[in-house]
Amino acid sequence: GVLMEVVDVIYREHLFELAHAVMHTAGQSFNMAYAGSGVNALDRAIEALVVADQAMRAVAPQARWQRQFGSSKIVLDKTYRLMPRGVAVCFSCASFPTWNAWPSMMASLATGNAVIVKPHPATVLPMAISVRVFRRVLAAAGFDANLVTLATDSSAEPIGKRLVKHAKTALVDFTGSVAFGQWVEQNAYPALSFTETAGCNSVVLESADDLDAALRSLATTLCMFSAQMCTSPQVIYIAPDLFEPMSAAIVEQIDAITSDPAQAAGIMGAIQGEVSLTVVAEARVAVTDLAGVRTLREPGPYAHPQFPAARTLTPLVIAVDDGQHVDLYAEERFGPVLFLVRKDAGEAVMEATWLAKTKGSISSYLYSTDENFIDSATPAYEAAGANLSINLTGAMWINFAAAYSDYHVTGLNPAGNACLAD
Repeated sequence: GVLMEVVDVIYREHLFELAHAVMHTAGQSFNMAYAGSGVNALDRAIEALVVADQAMRAVAPQARWQRQFGSSKIVLDKTYRLMPRGVAVCFSCASFPTWNAWPSMMASLATGNAVIVKPHPATVLPMAISVRVFRRVLAAAGFDANLVTLATDSSAEPIGKRLVKHAKTALVDFTGSVAFGQWVEQNAYPALSFTETAGCNSVVLESADDLDAALRSLATTLCMFSAQMCTSPQVIYIAPDLFEPMSAAIVEQIDAITSDPAQAAGIMGAIQGEVSLTVVAEARVAVTDLAGVRTLREPGPYAHPQFPAARTLTPLVIAVDDGQHVDLYAEERFGPVLFLVRKDAGEAVMEATWLAKTKGSISSYLYSTDENFIDSATPAYEAAGANLSINLTGAMWINFAAAYSDYHVTGLNPAGNACLAD
């Protein structure tokens, strides 16, 4: 009940303040910050409370056990007590600080564990506001406000490893880079760790009832928050006979978005950190003079109509005609970089699911009008532990399929070891 009140206070009193805080620290557009980092994040917080409540209700408070031992009948009356594990450390990420942190905080607190929030140094403000609300509501309900605390650091002097390895740390929720996420998974013991890191999200474009609608949905998703989302597709596999017209159409759709500053600002927002600029620059260098690889669209800044000094960058689009260059896209490039790969649909499914299983995937996408092909492809995605969305078009951004009541991250591939609301 107290935690539902936290949700209510955030929603009624701080939602717009938090949306602006995310917009100015993470670089999301206001609409994205309000939705993805506001109301959708609160949805996930409530879902975490529901899961926590279900888990606790599944434990019977008492039971009677009896058995005959020879001529004696033994009766035991048993009492079961729910107990917390201890202190939880919650790492919030730079690009979507509230999206994963709020559910993590709710799950830990609902099951009796104090929480230390360790925000990314670039996005302290949204989590500072959040922690202040949690503390105020807890205190008003008669609890110790220090059930929720904030531990800040800097990139130059990080404290994350000290928190993970602290003797009193019992739970670690981590969202962020692959490198540190893997370190957490390997070093958190005896604490339990739950991670979401990154992956190579793919699209297999075999066919579509309305190719224009599919391409519009894909282009918008590719530009969404400048591809700085864990659900952003990075690789689009296109059948050879469709490759040239589809590639040209995708570039044309991206150009249409980026050429209108108001539309670009609403969809693309800004670049969260210099690291994303470096990712794009490195990708440009990597494809230089490679046989069978072409740059279809050069990246460049757009003029943000509200914030002229905003750090912006439109997508780099690379065509891969030679199937030997999988190493170019077989790792997440967190930023506006898109690879269009010429490949037969069956081979594309095999490679896409191999990437998911070996490199990780949070969202996978498939477009096909052939039900037999869909039926044959689906088991490969299941075996790879990949969430699969099929034939998504329309007004909803396709990566928002991950916003409502899904098992966000399956825990079955390297993108993370657990579902968000585990």
